[in-house]
Amino acid sequence: MSTADAFPAAPEPASPGPPSEPAGPEPTVDPATGPGLLDVLGVAAVVLDAEGRIALWSPQAEELFGYSTGEALGRLAAQLLVDEQNLAMVLSLFEEVMAGRGEWAGAFPVRHKDGSTRMAEFRNMRLEDADGRLYALGIASDQATVRRVERDLALSMRLVAQAPIGLAVLDTELRYVLVNPALERINGLPAAAHMGRHLHEVLPHLDAESIESAMREVLSTGRPQLNQSTTGRTPADPDQDHAWSLSVYRLEDPAGRPLGVAASVVDVTEQHKTSMAVALARQRLALIADASVRIGTTLDLWVTARELGDIAVPQLADLATVDILDAVLTGEHPPGAPMEETVQFRALAVKAARPTPATLAADPVGSIARYDTTRVVTQCVRAARPVLVAEVTEVELPSVARDADAAKLLAAAGLHSYLAVPLIARGEVIGALGLQRTDNPLPFDHDDVLLASELAARAAVCIDNARWYQKQRRAALALQRHLLPHHPTPTPGLEIAYRYQPAEAAGEVGGDWFDVIPLPDDKTALVVGDVMGSGINAAATMGQLRTAARTLAELDLDPATVLTRLDHTATGLGHTMATCVIAVYDPHRNQCRIATAGHLPPVRTSPGRTPELLDLPTGAPLGVGGVPFEATALDLDVGDQLVLYTDGLVETRDEDIDVRLQALTALLDDPARPLEETCDLLLAELRQPDDRDDVALLVARTRPMPETPGN
Repeated sequence: MSTADAFPAAPEPASPGPPSEPAGPEPTVDPATGPGLLDVLGVAAVVLDAEGRIALWSPQAEELFGYSTGEALGRLAAQLLVDEQNLAMVLSLFEEVMAGRGEWAGAFPVRHKDGSTRMAEFRNMRLEDADGRLYALGIASDQATVRRVERDLALSMRLVAQAPIGLAVLDTELRYVLVNPALERINGLPAAAHMGRHLHEVLPHLDAESIESAMREVLSTGRPQLNQSTTGRTPADPDQDHAWSLSVYRLEDPAGRPLGVAASVVDVTEQHKTSMAVALARQRLALIADASVRIGTTLDLWVTARELGDIAVPQLADLATVDILDAVLTGEHPPGAPMEETVQFRALAVKAARPTPATLAADPVGSIARYDTTRVVTQCVRAARPVLVAEVTEVELPSVARDADAAKLLAAAGLHSYLAVPLIARGEVIGALGLQRTDNPLPFDHDDVLLASELAARAAVCIDNARWYQKQRRAALALQRHLLPHHPTPTPGLEIAYRYQPAEAAGEVGGDWFDVIPLPDDKTALVVGDVMGSGINAAATMGQLRTAARTLAELDLDPATVLTRLDHTATGLGHTMATCVIAVYDPHRNQCRIATAGHLPPVRTSPGRTPELLDLPTGAPLGVGGVPFEATALDLDVGDQLVLYTDGLVETRDEDIDVRLQALTALLDDPARPLEETCDLLLAELRQPDDRDDVALLVARTRPMPETPGN
């Protein structure tokens, strides 16, 4: 029987009529030649006639059994494919199928052309053509291949159904087609709520846009994206944020054509919280380390307070205030004394992360405010412990704000959490650090209290050091100014101007001094000196040397002799060294005798001449002991100037002293300039903001002596 006889041609199509509605999805025909699932299974088709002869033989049958179409067609299938011991059973099964008593399916050993026996999975059924002829259709596949596919499928289904991680499959349009039970629990939605919908439709509180973008990239490139982190909320726990690790893979058919994407989802909320806590702890440690470097860079009280505010904002708070007890600042509150009911504060610093009405609610820097025990900041300093208002409501606002208007400003700024921390140094409360949160949505917590307390403790010591330093400085400066001449006695034949200026960098008081001493016969002694060191000790030593110099000069001794005896005095003071220059001017002879002890040379200016540094014997500093000094005579004309100064005027860390001395002489190019203007000019041009030495400056200009009556 030919194939045409077994399978008659289809009848001619009827003439076209009106279009009908499609019964279902359009069939698709893929011209691609890549293998499909049926090709993987290697499904073979064999048709037998009623006598059991092979009528049709597919290419897969040729591959499975080894016989070509020519070798198989027309032969009895039982004789070709079945061993003799199984022949009777096969013929019996064939008769049952052909008699219409049902289909037969199962595994059966088949003889291959090469003589081997292979197990094949069979499904056999009866066919009938239009003429009533009967046939048997056998569909077969290699049993090992079938079992392997079955195992893979079973394993896949078990993994999907019982995996502890969430699994999903989405089609090429990124619509859900499969969701396992674990993902149902993670999302808090049944599988049915996912099917056919997109991620952004199912879970609107996730960052669906970026996730779907990653899926589209995987679908396009085939490169998986593994362990991508994402956070958000799902119906499973709508009030808490969770974190997940997401991996996305492309699914392909055996031909490599994309079928969609698979996604695995693992809840890593606890790990995320732990890593966030570790990161926060590192950030806090870094902040404390940063505070150790950035707070206390100077001994300026106000600068130190600002440095504390700069550290606290914005890492810890959105706004910070630093206030010190005014009684501590003025010295009216002795250590250990009980705190008063109402406390007076002086505002040192206000720091905000951005412009905000909250800064207007704070006490202005430098102002003084007194608060009673209803205020949080008062409770903080009186109890010497932090006071936390985690949630600031309308009820708590009056205890935080200075008045009703300030409370309105804080409410407008969005203040929702407040923390006051005492500044404690050497066991004494000296002030308070106030912290506010307006933009940061999280309230202050226990960890914030610990961090703020650590910052406050470190800053308090620096602030207290600055406070004590300024107190000592004020005492030293008062002593220094008391020991310096206030209004030198007018001197015949000389016009005098002078300045004393403490160091700019830290307000340092040193041992620089100047003096103008009237002597017999209208002579005048000009003295400028510099005691090495700073503070009260240097100022006190300066006072002793100045007194000794004045006493010796009033004896009308030669400048060299005065320095010799001063050197003896300095040696007796112990560990004291100083430089000094003494010039004694005689207006009747228009002559000046000058001697120096390790001091920088004076400058002489004359009308019509270039200013010059005097070339004098330098001598050794006072306190070295046993070194002789030498005086030099200098003739001065009317209008000549002598400029005496200490090294703080010209010495810097980054320029050579010769360059600085040239700058000094260049500024003295106008001998006719008023002396007061000369002093101001020299200080303005030569002094620098970071100078750490004080300056004594004395400028003297010769002028005609008044005529004596009768001459």
